[in-house]
Amino acid sequence: MQRIKNRRSYSYALKISEAEDEEEHLLPDAEHGDFSGSDVPVPPNPHAHLPVYATIHRVRQDIISAIDDPYSLEQLRSPRMNVSIIRPMVDRLYKMKDVSIVYCLLINRVRFIREQTQHAHRHNINNTRANACEILATRVLRRFEEDHTDRNGLLLLANILVAGFEPFQNAPEEILKNANQTSNWVQRVKYNYKKKAPALEVAILSESKILLSSSACARVVDAIYTGRLIYTPYSFIDILPDHYKHKPISLYNPAKAPLLNQYRLIVPRVSNALDMCQFLVLLFLYILVMTDERPKDRTPDFTVPEVVFTVYTLGWALHEFATILEHGWQVYTQNLWSFLDASFAIIYVCYLFVRIYGYAANDIKASRTALEILATGAPVLVPRLAFNLMSENMLFVSLRDMMANFVTLTLLAVWCFAGFLLAMVWLGDGSHKPVTVSKWMLYVWFGLDGTGIQKSLDFHWLLGPALMVTFAFLGNTLFLTILVSMLSNTFSNIVTSVDAECQFRKAVLTLEGVKSDALFAYQPPLNVLALIILLPLKAMVSPRWFHKINVTAVRVTNLPILLAIGWYERHYLWRPAKAQAYRTRKRRSWWDFSRFTVYGDIQAVFETDPPDYIYDDDSELEHSDEERRQGLPSSSQANGKKNRDRDFRAHRLRKGSAGSVAGLTEQLSDMLHEHNGSSVKGRLEKLEASNRRIELLLRKLYDDGGGGSGKIEESLDEEADDEEILNEGDATE
Repeated sequence: MQRIKNRRSYSYALKISEAEDEEEHLLPDAEHGDFSGSDVPVPPNPHAHLPVYATIHRVRQDIISAIDDPYSLEQLRSPRMNVSIIRPMVDRLYKMKDVSIVYCLLINRVRFIREQTQHAHRHNINNTRANACEILATRVLRRFEEDHTDRNGLLLLANILVAGFEPFQNAPEEILKNANQTSNWVQRVKYNYKKKAPALEVAILSESKILLSSSACARVVDAIYTGRLIYTPYSFIDILPDHYKHKPISLYNPAKAPLLNQYRLIVPRVSNALDMCQFLVLLFLYILVMTDERPKDRTPDFTVPEVVFTVYTLGWALHEFATILEHGWQVYTQNLWSFLDASFAIIYVCYLFVRIYGYAANDIKASRTALEILATGAPVLVPRLAFNLMSENMLFVSLRDMMANFVTLTLLAVWCFAGFLLAMVWLGDGSHKPVTVSKWMLYVWFGLDGTGIQKSLDFHWLLGPALMVTFAFLGNTLFLTILVSMLSNTFSNIVTSVDAECQFRKAVLTLEGVKSDALFAYQPPLNVLALIILLPLKAMVSPRWFHKINVTAVRVTNLPILLAIGWYERHYLWRPAKAQAYRTRKRRSWWDFSRFTVYGDIQAVFETDPPDYIYDDDSELEHSDEERRQGLPSSSQANGKKNRDRDFRAHRLRKGSAGSVAGLTEQLSDMLHEHNGSSVKGRLEKLEASNRRIELLLRKLYDDGGGGSGKIEESLDEEADDEEILNEGDATE
């Protein structure tokens, strides 16, 4: 019975409503309603007919003509700008029913941002136009979400955000021929999936955090992250490509997919969990190598832990290198811990070369130096674990941008202060080495030691102390003040939009997690072995046989992982939220100490569903005044025994503030609708006649008071007309 219930709930979760005519028009046939998750050979591009090139330039022309003054982001989102500029443009763009419109808007945003840095005199206007592109893309995407709320609507949003486009799509032939040294490249990739970029990737490149934090984008990103939405990504460079089959954008149905589905290894949630496990193994091996005792009187031999660490870290570094090639350096560096991974990869490569040289040349000093270089990786590996565990913490979110500003300002300061170093060396005429002078200046810079000021007399009795004191003032006062101000400004800007920042980081993590390179399906250090064996094999066999060999190797090497993923997704991927909450409460054991509190009822009251009559009874604020006076049950109470859908009950619980002024709403309804057999037009005519009668009475009072004595004849001439007005008003009533 339990299995039957699970089967029914699972089939209910996968039930899909029929698509509307607009959705059938917008969704390609290859993707519409495809929930099997099975991969098919590469089909033709379903969006090849869209005029992307023309749309990009038309959107650019409209934005330039609509915005010719600089505005801030708050002014662009104000009601006045929304009514006059934003909403009319959103209506025109949405009526196009073009899934590439968001991509075209983001492409224009990238262009305006670039023009902002190139043309200083148009800085503010280009920034305003770039923000307008992002706002328009967000509003258009929200309009698509509001008009398509079912699961086919989720497919439509996925086609808008992750379908690949390229800027020269359907461009005129003369444009393709006259492109600056790119005509052959453009023609070669015109209908190729590999070189296209989705709108989600362009949004990350342009840092469109408003779009990425919208509900529509968050819905698609969450579906991709959990594996409910599947598609074949568009990679920059593949080390071990296997594109024999292409997976169209579709919803994943684990019941129809094979149990050993190798494509589930590149689902972002799964790949991030595997990356976390790989890093823990790497950290354990690193600590094991560094704590291993070695003799100091001879060349250290390769111990078993060091050999395992070297081979495993080589596979981990290959994984990071392939990640950079997959989506490019710009997208890779948007991740929070990317600079830590890149730093340790550089440290490992330096260690490996020096270690191999020391072992081959039997050089004790070189071998010791290699281990010392490896020891500098500890400040990089240990904090990286905290970045993984608390990736949405405000401090870690802001730390990346603050570190970027700190490194930039530090390099600029070192460049500027290098002039002081040269002046000191030339004044000393070789009396002190440049390294020694640099050490003194560094101590003065951070306020650690004043030896540099004392030794400045050795350079020159007047110019030496003057240069050193000037350097101390600039380094400790000006540089530190600018640094603190810059970091404070960066932190405050991130705090004000921390939710958008977190959603932006999740979008980056999701985009990086979906990879097309077959090398990512092998766990380190097996990816090194796969690269050595399969890469030469690819040149010797057909694409079909290479795909079969690759799939077999991936399934064999990842057999336990694929079995665990298949079992989990068949039970929990599409399970309704109510079933998940019930199973969570059922798994709660006796050692859950959070229940032992005097305030436990605050949470316990929401853990069980109330009876239906609780939702069917209207609140006291919804009862009419007449029902209260007569003590009669309301109409909703009379029909309270009917079974209502849970979604409808949830909708009633989300009623706005208009429900508290039901009486006023009824009065306005009586005024605007038919009453006593008269239409709205008749009531407006009566109101106009009454106003005319009031004006006539006021005029007569004014004449009786003497104010109109000089116009007696005119009033006599108008008296007949006034009588007609009075008669007309009486007849109307």
